[in-house]
Amino acid sequence: MSQADHNIYKGAFLMLLAGLCFVAVTALVKLLDGRVPASEAAFLRYIMGVFLFLPMLRGVMRAPLTGRQWRLIGMRGAVHAIGVSLWFYAMTRIPLAEVTSLGYLTPAFVTVGAVVALKERLAMRRVLAVACALLGALVIVRPGFRALDPGHVAMLGTSVFFAVSYLTAKILADEVPASLIVATLSVSVTIGLVPLTVPVWVTPDAYALAVLFGVACAATLGHFLMTLAFREAPITVTQPVTYLQLVWAVALGALFFAEPVDLWVIFGGSIILAAVSFITWREAMLKRRPLTPVSPETKL
Repeated sequence: MSQADHNIYKGAFLMLLAGLCFVAVTALVKLLDGRVPASEAAFLRYIMGVFLFLPMLRGVMRAPLTGRQWRLIGMRGAVHAIGVSLWFYAMTRIPLAEVTSLGYLTPAFVTVGAVVALKERLAMRRVLAVACALLGALVIVRPGFRALDPGHVAMLGTSVFFAVSYLTAKILADEVPASLIVATLSVSVTIGLVPLTVPVWVTPDAYALAVLFGVACAATLGHFLMTLAFREAPITVTQPVTYLQLVWAVALGALFFAEPVDLWVIFGGSIILAAVSFITWREAMLKRRPLTPVSPETKL
């Protein structure tokens, strides 16, 4: 086996482990079962994450930034905070598989948003891929054929807000170090969640704090493994591996939360995954910097 092949397999394996960490995040949030409000749960998770990032924060926060860059960071923190709150709420309302599947819509929304924010050309192949992704979402939600839960609306909102967040990150990535973008996101989201948390604050018990600490640790480890995977293998290899999360989510939901296996959700999720995979593959083939973020990034 050549070194290149070894790196590809290593990258795929690291992304597999990262995916397991991100699914563990969703399962842990599910265990909270509404013990604390969604915005408060998100705030506690992020403030714990800030403490985990403290060794890195001291260095990167000294970097000189322009007023425009600070405004972009602040805007990203605000929209990401709303998206995270909606995601935590959706986790208390709908099955794991549906949360995971609808979360894959974010790259499709990023593709559309890039036309407005980054002046990218919306080629017909992108239009068709986005249309297929939205069709997959309709298959999952099936409006008119079953009751539409507020959790579905929350997840659709989550995908939109996360798309805005990652488009902003794309703009910043051309101007500032990646480590600073990651660090400032943790801080700005924590601050952005404060006004959403204070009005609904409920003193958390030890169980809730322990679960949320587990969420912060799993999310941090997942991002670390994902970064290592990107170093070892191209995105065309790592991207498809992330979609195994749908398999893990279906299995976890069935085994531990008594959630029925809905074949329509799997079918709709597969349509979305195929569409996003096509967008990612085309970006790689055109030798552009991949615009579409890998789906686990959209949760945390």
